[in-house]
Amino acid sequence: MAKNPTSRGNTPPTAAAHAGRAVGRVRTFWRRVTEGIQISDLWAQFQAEARTSYGLYSRDVDWDEVRRGKRWQRPFRAGGALFWAMLMKLSPARRLLLLAAVAALLFVSFQIETQHGRVLIVSMGILSPGVLLLFLLLALELADRVTMKRDLEIAREIQRWLVPEKPPEVPGYDIAFFTRPANTVAGDYYDTIPRDATGGSGAKDGKLLLVVADVAGKSVPAAILMATFQASLRAIEATGISLAEIVPTLNHYVCENSQNGSRFITAFFAELEPASGELLYTSAGHHPAVLRSAKGEMSELGEGGLPLGIELGESFPAGHARVAPGEVLLVYTDGMVEAVNSEGEEFGKARMMNVFGPCDATNSAAEILAHITHALDGFVAAAPQHDDLTCMVVRRNREK
Repeated sequence: MAKNPTSRGNTPPTAAAHAGRAVGRVRTFWRRVTEGIQISDLWAQFQAEARTSYGLYSRDVDWDEVRRGKRWQRPFRAGGALFWAMLMKLSPARRLLLLAAVAALLFVSFQIETQHGRVLIVSMGILSPGVLLLFLLLALELADRVTMKRDLEIAREIQRWLVPEKPPEVPGYDIAFFTRPANTVAGDYYDTIPRDATGGSGAKDGKLLLVVADVAGKSVPAAILMATFQASLRAIEATGISLAEIVPTLNHYVCENSQNGSRFITAFFAELEPASGELLYTSAGHHPAVLRSAKGEMSELGEGGLPLGIELGESFPAGHARVAPGEVLLVYTDGMVEAVNSEGEEFGKARMMNVFGPCDATNSAAEILAHITHALDGFVAAAPQHDDLTCMVVRRNREK
């Protein structure tokens, strides 16, 4: 017997079922395009990117020239100046392509004369040459961006090889570090290096060299100088010389690559003797490190000299401190305290100390870092990050 096509199990899809599948496809498409980001976050991201793009182009605009003339002309002058700044960012061939696209969008149309002598003007709409040329220009720029992003991702992976993947295990201590680049690659650097007192024989004396550095600028130029700094530091340290000799020697290397002081580096160096907690340190123009006592008192470690790469003969006097049981050492780059929110207000050193102050040896180093970064992210919110962020925490455990 033939089955009834309307019997259970063979019921044709209803309109509601079709609608449900269509909605499901739309949702899948939306999640794929937006990567699951909320509408509010997408809008905040768009605003941040728009501000960054506007800043890029507006730097090339002569605003004094724009303000001349009658007030009603200024918006047109500003628009023309921004368009010209955008045009000059392109290669010569793509400039011509963009101009041709704009001309086509403004002027290309068809005139059709009917049998009655009437003239009908027809626009090609989305199939106009102008739209097609703009799409071609977008495809070319996107290809460049994808290629550059791939190269920067490779550079970022190389950078990750230059810094410790995880903190060292030092008996009696807990160490953690955090870094977040403003762009794909960064100019911040941090390291923990076991000292070799015998000049390369491999016998360690138990001391640990702590370094946090910040190259002036950001992105690719800063990342290149950071890699040079890392290689120079490792080579110099491997000779077994003292901290008092490492920093001036490193300054000499940086001066040779600083382009007359325009590419300088701030850095904090400290040599920790874990058994006693003795800390020999010097700062090269860096934000002072902060040592929090077990009682909550905080002291700054600011002894040192100018940033590396400024003066060839600069001296870097050393300071002495002691990390006692229950005390915590905090070292950070200026990106942490100079981060700004959407109102242009800085996170600031005072706010950083207010967040760090309640932390003590009952908190792990990772917990202290998480507490600081959570407060920083909450303050900055959706505002764009303008500088690299790096922070190191060294906590000495309480004696049992």
